Amino acid sequence: MTDLDATDGAILNAFQGGFPVVADPYEPAAAALREHGIDVSADDLHERLVRLDEAGVLTRFGALINAEEIGGTATLVAMHAPEERFDELVEQVNAHPEVAHNYEREHPHLNVWFVVSVADEERVDDVLAEIEAETGQKTYNMPKQREFHVGAKFPVEGPLADLDDGLDRSGLGPEVEPTDATTLTPRERDLVVEIQGGLPLSRTPYADVADALDEDLAWVLETIKRFDAEGKVRRVGAVPNHYSLGYSENGMTVWDVPDDVVDEVGPAIASFDFVTHCYRRPRHEGVW
Repeated sequence: MTDLDATDGAILNAFQGGFPVVADPYEPAAAALREHGIDVSADDLHERLVRLDEAGVLTRFGALINAEEIGGTATLVAMHAPEERFDELVEQVNAHPEVAHNYEREHPHLNVWFVVSVADEERVDDVLAEIEAETGQKTYNMPKQREFHVGAKFPVEGPLADLDDGLDRSGLGPEVEPTDATTLTPRERDLVVEIQGGLPLSRTPYADVADALDEDLAWVLETIKRFDAEGKVRRVGAVPNHYSLGYSENGMTVWDVPDDVVDEVGPAIASFDFVTHCYRRPRHEGVW
């Protein structure tokens, strides 16, 4: 666990979502903290976030993109890796740029679990076929059938820990009108590519993104704000490394729930504070 002072903890509790989308976001963010008794300036807030990032307390800072809402998809895949070939097979899987996460999990047969994220849903089958051909192992695709909850917020003991949604300042910034568009324009696609790994940790992150794209700052602010309203962005804020905060365990639990009660059981499981993700996924007869 990384040592955090009370102000660091308050910042993490306040802005794991809802960070302002304005030209200088640190001014209103610091003002919101001061309104709740946390005495920081904009410069101090910025310096602390940079330090937290450099110390590994943050995995990233910025917008969390919702792949499904921008025409792409992310799916969970499992496979068996024999013990004598485990490292070899994992390296082969990880070599695919479409593989976003990969974990070893405890199961009698399916011990490698990874996430495939692609811009085109039809590409999933191609990626899995390539992995099967390279490894000689069958893959089991488990796409999301229904989303009950996606949170993945990690409160820190201390100031502002009792705020359910932090200090949400996402309402600041330009007025936007959500659309029902499910695909991106070339300009919007370039913006997503630029911000999907996080925002620059500078005092002017959105202006830096605009400069990198040779776009107007106003357009960048309006588009990110609209993406947030449309669900293309789940939230804008700090994404902590939960292990550095003292969360020592991270487990995936699965139930074989009868189809006729899934709609009742799913929300009940999702309601627990310690559940960060909850989905309905398909079965695989005789295996999963």
